[in-house]
Amino acid sequence: MELNTKGRYAVMAMADLAKNQGEAAVPLSQIAERQQLSLSYLEQIFLRLRRAGLVDSARGRTGGYRLGRTAAEIPVGEIMAAVEEETRMTRCMDGGIGCLGEERCLTHKLWCGLGGHIAAFLWSVSLAEVLDGIPQEKLAPVAAVERAAAGAGIDWAAE
Repeated sequence: MELNTKGRYAVMAMADLAKNQGEAAVPLSQIAERQQLSLSYLEQIFLRLRRAGLVDSARGRTGGYRLGRTAAEIPVGEIMAAVEEETRMTRCMDGGIGCLGEERCLTHKLWCGLGGHIAAFLWSVSLAEVLDGIPQEKLAPVAAVERAAAGAGIDWAAE
């Protein structure tokens, strides 16, 4: 699965905002410059983030954005949902249409389960944890995967 730019940019921009906000609002142009993102695309993303209550906007010469809540109170999953980023892993669409026309593929439950794990992880990690470091207990499954991959001769460090 590859997240599209909308979700990645939203999380990058929100992390930048959380890191750099002070008393004054942070202009999107500064976020765009620091993160090397398109300003016009960020404007579209921040419209959705503002509608979701994740950011507040300030107008005027010193205008820009502030977090709508503390970084510790904003889960990454909420940011992704605000910009309508999905974690769906199957080709199936809502409304009962299957992966293979009217039927589900043989691996449907595998990919649905994986999408559920991704969504749960994103909802379990706060914006503050992105900045401060995600606690090891939330990353524990990664260590198990690395051990299993090593046993299979796969070098994850090379990725």
